[in-house]
Amino acid sequence: MEEVKKATRESYGEALLDLGKENKNIVVLDADLSTATKTALFAKEFPNRFFDMGIAEANMMGVAAGLASCGKVPFASTFAVFAAGRSYDQIRCSIAYPKLNVKICATHAGVTVGEDGATHQMIEDISMMRTMPNMTVMSVCDDTETKWAVKEISKINGPVYLRLARLKTGIIYNSDMKFKIGKAIQIGEGTDATVFATGVTVEQALIAKRELKEKGIDIRVVDVHTIKPIDREMIIKCAKETEKLISIEDHNIIGGLGSAISEVLTEECPTKLIRLGICDTFGKSGKAEKLMEYFGITAKEIINKIQ
Repeated sequence: MEEVKKATRESYGEALLDLGKENKNIVVLDADLSTATKTALFAKEFPNRFFDMGIAEANMMGVAAGLASCGKVPFASTFAVFAAGRSYDQIRCSIAYPKLNVKICATHAGVTVGEDGATHQMIEDISMMRTMPNMTVMSVCDDTETKWAVKEISKINGPVYLRLARLKTGIIYNSDMKFKIGKAIQIGEGTDATVFATGVTVEQALIAKRELKEKGIDIRVVDVHTIKPIDREMIIKCAKETEKLISIEDHNIIGGLGSAISEVLTEECPTKLIRLGICDTFGKSGKAEKLMEYFGITAKEIINKIQ
């Protein structure tokens, strides 16, 4: 992992700009947050294909649906708390139900929004979006993976929810890394434990992997960048090959990554799963790193559970 750190929302803005140059059908909508979501990069280059809808997120989703019905590929962006929360009904009825080609790119997800506080720390969005029929749900971990995801979701037909973060994290993957929607990435062959991680927690899992290696404990990390469709084969494989299973996420443990994995295990390979995440409570105001420690979604907590 390189020392360079970058927030996935920044990578999203850069990838969107590149995509706009390649595909003239790409249009971008934002809800008065383009500087924070980084869609301002696209707006500056393609002002005629950018629509600032103001503080009216539900309306933005309706407009995105209309644009999709006319053959455009809309990327609708705002903070996760507004994208999934305030706009749920419009996403469900106007985008998911008719299976329209809208890409919902939600930034500032999880408690790692930090000082914005509990009301803005969206920790239920994965749960809300993955239970919605026709919706693909993704949560990316670094610059390379984000740029791949933005380009790749523009190629598939149908609604996508892409979860992005404010917190800067390390660069994990090389630019030549091959990804595939719906296929998790296994890092390492360790059999002492598997740590399933997504988004900002992938970096924490890799830190734990390195520190445990020094203590003679060899684990594997599985980056679950696609929550839906979940990689059932990978989950079953790891359940059979490793002694302990742990999931970690910047999200409520109810309905998120841990729940999705548990559903597969219950049906295919009954195994105990330790779920690390936000334990059915709201967030708090504070620095992102301190909140990760408070809620136990750091490398330290992984190491404690494994030892």
